[in-house]
Amino acid sequence: MQLTSCLNFDGNCREAFEFYAAVLGGKITAMIANSDAPQGDENPWAKERPDKIMHAWLQIDDQALMGNDCPPQYLEPVGGFTVGIHVEDPAEARRIFDALSEGGKITMPFGETFWSPAFGMATDRFGTPWLINTMQPQN
Repeated sequence: MQLTSCLNFDGNCREAFEFYAAVLGGKITAMIANSDAPQGDENPWAKERPDKIMHAWLQIDDQALMGNDCPPQYLEPVGGFTVGIHVEDPAEARRIFDALSEGGKITMPFGETFWSPAFGMATDRFGTPWLINTMQPQN
């Protein structure tokens, strides 16, 4: 079993996933637009929103993120979750935090905590909330 978060966007899924792939080092393995759906004319979103993404998949090692451009009538504000990233190197955590927070909103400044030598939280410019954590060295 694999648990995968699916992020909903308001028309900028392609841009967000290309950004995430560049920052996180992953590979986009699917980017399917509404116009690519096999239902053709039977799919109302293929007509109304042909260039919007109905399914995106970003593979990062053995983890993944899914995403789509949610039709406006179904798009809900983000709440109740963050996407967590855990890395071993504080410098790598800082690089990821800085990239994801640029143009967004920092909700907890990056720094040392009692559980982590490098931790921070931010919502990126696409509206996705992130938690960046460095694991405490084990003795």
